[in-house]
Amino acid sequence: MQLIPRHDPHLVVRSTGGLTVAVLHGELDLVLVRHLRPELDALVRESDALTVDIRRLTFCDATGLGLLAHCAGRVRTRGARWRLICDQPWILRLIRLTALGELLSPEAAAAGDQPAVRPSEPGVTSPVS
Repeated sequence: MQLIPRHDPHLVVRSTGGLTVAVLHGELDLVLVRHLRPELDALVRESDALTVDIRRLTFCDATGLGLLAHCAGRVRTRGARWRLICDQPWILRLIRLTALGELLSPEAAAAGDQPAVRPSEPGVTSPVS
């Protein structure tokens, strides 16, 4: 397992081999999208399988959904595996209303998935599952 050092309270990343799990925290709006897009683009380019866990989001607007759709499309274009973990009814409804369900393919956490955790100290990520 490789923990990726970071100083970002909105993104926790864990990578093992080609599998990468990115956990988003906070409000996924225009400001955060601009901040996270380069980081997520790098994960999209480098991962054989990318799981994005958005269970800890407190808000998501159209720009946030656009970023997720962008990532999902690029991952699939590369032939890599995409997985979006979401159990929040309000986000699932937003995905359905925007007709992004097929592209984003949201799924509930599996029985063995642990809830996402925040980094315990700045600059160090914590495992998310």
